Amino acid sequence: MSAQPTSSGRSSSRPPRRNRGTRTTWQNWAGNVAMAPARTVAPSTTDGLAEAVRRAAEDGLHVKAVGTGHSFTAAAVTDGMLIRPERLVGIRKLDREAGTVTVAAGTPLKHLNETLSAAGYSLTNMGDIMEQTVSGAVSTGTHGTGRTSASLAAQVTGLELVCADGSLLRCDAHENADVFEAARLGLGALGVISELTFSVEPEFLLTAREEPMTFEQVTADFEQLFAENEHFEFYWFPHTDCCNTKRNNRSDGPAKPLPRVRGWIDDELLSNGVFQGVCSLGAAAPVAVPSMARIAGRALSARTYTDVPYRVFTSPRRVRFIEMEYALPRAEVVAALWELKQLVERSRLQISFPVEVRTAPADDIPLSTAHGRETAYIAVHMYRGSPHETYFTEAERILTAHGGRPHWGKLHSRDAEYLASSYPRFGEFLGIRDRLDPGRVFGNDYLRRVLGE
Repeated sequence: MSAQPTSSGRSSSRPPRRNRGTRTTWQNWAGNVAMAPARTVAPSTTDGLAEAVRRAAEDGLHVKAVGTGHSFTAAAVTDGMLIRPERLVGIRKLDREAGTVTVAAGTPLKHLNETLSAAGYSLTNMGDIMEQTVSGAVSTGTHGTGRTSASLAAQVTGLELVCADGSLLRCDAHENADVFEAARLGLGALGVISELTFSVEPEFLLTAREEPMTFEQVTADFEQLFAENEHFEFYWFPHTDCCNTKRNNRSDGPAKPLPRVRGWIDDELLSNGVFQGVCSLGAAAPVAVPSMARIAGRALSARTYTDVPYRVFTSPRRVRFIEMEYALPRAEVVAALWELKQLVERSRLQISFPVEVRTAPADDIPLSTAHGRETAYIAVHMYRGSPHETYFTEAERILTAHGGRPHWGKLHSRDAEYLASSYPRFGEFLGIRDRLDPGRVFGNDYLRRVLGE
């Protein structure tokens, strides 16, 4: 099939027409993004998805697919046709010989992880939540932490894309390879993903070692901690010198999961229930936040457990927040963290959420935040509904000064001019977009800001 679908005759200057039918409202998980599309569809098959896209393009409607709303940006917002994921789900093929799994685009990562585990397989690495759809997570650059294992997009070996005219494009390293390279992390700008194929491996065990450390110790030993562990990350609690570190390494077993009661106390009662109360109190009385942070930091304790990957990598996130995350050259992360700490200490900011630090190896995906360089991520969060503008603006100033690239699915203020200077293959991506969607059927305000017209 040709990699150059037509634009269905739609001019890039032609304004989208609005459907006069019933309008529905959609809101993301954090509640900071909402939309009222003219048309909403939830196809259950690839053919149905392709037909919906074709009809919308003929009607002059913009088209966007949405996942479960765990992005904090307006990447999926549209005034045209919104594609919902809930019926385009399921494992389509587990190829044990090839070591791959093919999955429908709307499948939640939770379903994929549990199904793979039941079959004795696992993804090599993953992020820390699994409520996202596979296509949403891949398209926005979702990553975990890893010394040599990269993001979800880097684990994709093939994909199927519904183009602007409703045609279907199959892509991998051999067929439509240039589109495959770009569409693995495509921001929804190239088409609508209908299915993805991931590389998988026989399920393994991970031993997680979590323990508190001081900010000074973890930053001084950061490179050593990174080098000695397959997966290293840590959280720093603003207004304190307290960090909580996590080291995940493969284990020969046996499995020693957290006892059910201990796991519930740590992950549900403390990390979600009590933390929700702390955030609510902090929102009502911001002056109390530093004191509560110091109490929380002193309450940290060590724990070690061994389990299958998805139970170690992921954790429940029930306290709702908004987030900004930047990918820095790994050599820059410690200096940036000290500047961030100094920012909090010299300001009147009241930060109830910890700052998260993770790593990733260099990859070759055009719009990957880890493209071409060893990377460390710094993520800042604020409780949903709390004033975040000053904190995020000042943090962004620090992170961009250190060569930061913003996470595509998290809040940032960067535009196409900045991003073009950050990504060596940015122009290549734009060229593929111009070829696949010259009429900008899949365009919206967010893409105009980050990619240009």
